[in-house]
Amino acid sequence: MNESLSTRRLVTRLCLVVVGMFGFGFALVPIYDVMCQAFGINGKTAGAYQAGQQSVDESRQVRVQFLATNAADMVWEFRPLADEVTVHPGDTTQMVFVAHNPTDKPMTAQAIPSVAPSRAAAYFHKTECFCFTQQVLQPGERIEMPVRFIVDRDLPADVRYLTLAYALFDITASKPPVAQVGQ
Repeated sequence: MNESLSTRRLVTRLCLVVVGMFGFGFALVPIYDVMCQAFGINGKTAGAYQAGQQSVDESRQVRVQFLATNAADMVWEFRPLADEVTVHPGDTTQMVFVAHNPTDKPMTAQAIPSVAPSRAAAYFHKTECFCFTQQVLQPGERIEMPVRFIVDRDLPADVRYLTLAYALFDITASKPPVAQVGQ
């Protein structure tokens, strides 16, 4: 009888652990969002921005830093042409990133952007970006990929520095490119 009672307790505890782990799994996304907000990381940017008539604030300057990193399995060379630019809020600015496929196979990549500090992400508008589409590079091909953006005039006055970071992922396995004829 003691054995039956201890087995029942063990099964009850294990069921509670399973239910707790299941609940924790659902809570991870909101916890992650709260942590990102609290620490100012992983500022998600919106999609394409339709530029309106926004006047340029010549009295303010904001430094925008650019970072480019590759995911663990990505072998491309990937970098911005400059590490940073200084912009006036409301002005349209362009930066060019360079990618090179050093392999002997066609590859497909997708760039995922983020803006730091995260509270500034809502004020960083991309009007054109290579991150909106997947990039296919043939063996040895090198391309220049522009990103055009506007730092909104409504950016909080205490934000003087922004970082636009891209992580480049190899998605060749899920989106195989078509090799060019003659390659």
